[in-house]
Amino acid sequence: MTRRPPAPVSGPVSGPVSGSASGPAPRAHPRPNVLLIQADQFRWDCLGAAGHPDVQTPHLDRLAADGVLYPEAFCPLPICTPSRYSLLSGLYPHQHGGWTNHCTLSPSLDTFPRALRRAGYRTAAVGKMHFTPTYLDAGYDRMVLAEQHGPGRYDDDYHRELREAGLAPVLDLLDQEEHLRPLAPASYWGDFGTGRSDLPEEWHSTTWIGERALSELAGWSAEGGGLLHVSFVKPHHPFDPPAPWDELYDPDALTVPPGWCERVPAADLPHLRGYFAYDEDALTEPVLRRVMAHYYASITQLDHHVGRLLDHLRQAGLYDDTLILFTSDHGEYLGFHHLLLKNGPMYDPLVRVPLLVKFPVGGVGGARRGERCDALVSLTDLAPTIVGACRDADSDAPWPGLDLAADAEAAAARTHVFAENRTFGPVAMARTRRHKLLVSGDQDRAGDALFDLEADPHELTNLIDRPDGARPLAELRAALTQWALFDTPVPTHLDEDAPRIDGANVPTNDAARRAEHRAWFTARVRRARRAGSEEHDEQTTAP
Repeated sequence: MTRRPPAPVSGPVSGPVSGSASGPAPRAHPRPNVLLIQADQFRWDCLGAAGHPDVQTPHLDRLAADGVLYPEAFCPLPICTPSRYSLLSGLYPHQHGGWTNHCTLSPSLDTFPRALRRAGYRTAAVGKMHFTPTYLDAGYDRMVLAEQHGPGRYDDDYHRELREAGLAPVLDLLDQEEHLRPLAPASYWGDFGTGRSDLPEEWHSTTWIGERALSELAGWSAEGGGLLHVSFVKPHHPFDPPAPWDELYDPDALTVPPGWCERVPAADLPHLRGYFAYDEDALTEPVLRRVMAHYYASITQLDHHVGRLLDHLRQAGLYDDTLILFTSDHGEYLGFHHLLLKNGPMYDPLVRVPLLVKFPVGGVGGARRGERCDALVSLTDLAPTIVGACRDADSDAPWPGLDLAADAEAAAARTHVFAENRTFGPVAMARTRRHKLLVSGDQDRAGDALFDLEADPHELTNLIDRPDGARPLAELRAALTQWALFDTPVPTHLDEDAPRIDGANVPTNDAARRAEHRAWFTARVRRARRAGSEEHDEQTTAP
């Protein structure tokens, strides 16, 4: 199914195949450490443990074998920053006011990092946070950032180090910076942002984040009391794994994901506000296979670095007594309904996320190993779960979520899960295990849809006006009303001058500095494109 895996940048950290590690024996139930690992745009089913036929995730599969896999986990809003703020605060976007990728989580709201910091935990974040301001104080004492979108790219540690090394992620800049996208070559548009990274592996964001996360873990002790939030940029587009990872998967050998359609269904045409043109002449099955190959390669590269983090904990004797969580901020269509990326209706490939939780040995849930829990869960459950696992940590926040360890029975009995979005007007999702309702704020309700996921898992048949949909429609509408989505939601909160953390690596909030940094990377992209055009001209005119 795949080509030979590439060798890692540095030799893999050795460790046992499963279970507790060799190395120093852990103390008898010390204060738990917390390792939260987050990906971006990672489909819920792209795990070997979830039954995926192609993608290789051996380290995440080992984590699943040591904990609980939640295949029915959902994000509250399938956009980066709103979902991240919900994870931190335990609140839905209509409660915390983080509706867009350019917004601020109010300092008046509690977060699980703040709760742990009050309890004496050493709190750190590495990777992509997507905050405004970039180094927003959301409860982390230390932040080492690698951002991708917006002003954060020109504030973060990663791009400062890239510049010092004279490097620029050209494909990533062409994909993410609107003023540079017109410079993208035809191959970018034809392959939907798929290609080998311009950076060597050691400078790729996945490797850079993995290395700095390892450095943070090196400061943990057997006494516990550490929190590390590791947030990878990938597999978010562009789908640009570095060499040799980009050749890991053979596109022709891959299984096309369920729900792939040869063309965009008529019901989805009004929703298309895509990053690319999704007509059937552009997004063909061979093109989709190339996208899949690089998307999966980005996941397997990420999995490799997750394995390095977990093996470090095993070797240090910290694994058993660490609460470890793996999830994503949202999913990815990957051909579902002939769509890519994330702009469109809240179908399952977009709103479902992977969730693995390994509970600390000796704590509530610590005996749960290799379990698949089909409870309906939300990223809003993670804040109460993390605080509940940590001794001396508490919060008075009115969290709507559940502690997945202490409230496992309540989670199993949950009947509904919800999501929302206001990017293109108010829309909401209410979902049971069998039915899903998508509603908009439009008076004519022309965009509303009801699906029977048992009979129609690919969400192609709208039951909204059919007699057999009347009962679930009424029940789901009532559930949405009780959830109070349309009860005067909090407006978008934005404060460019909100409190930031103190740190030698935190730059001044200086627009001139940011503009100069942006201009340097823009010049590098233009130079690379000129060189690429000249090389193309030489190749096409050669005898």
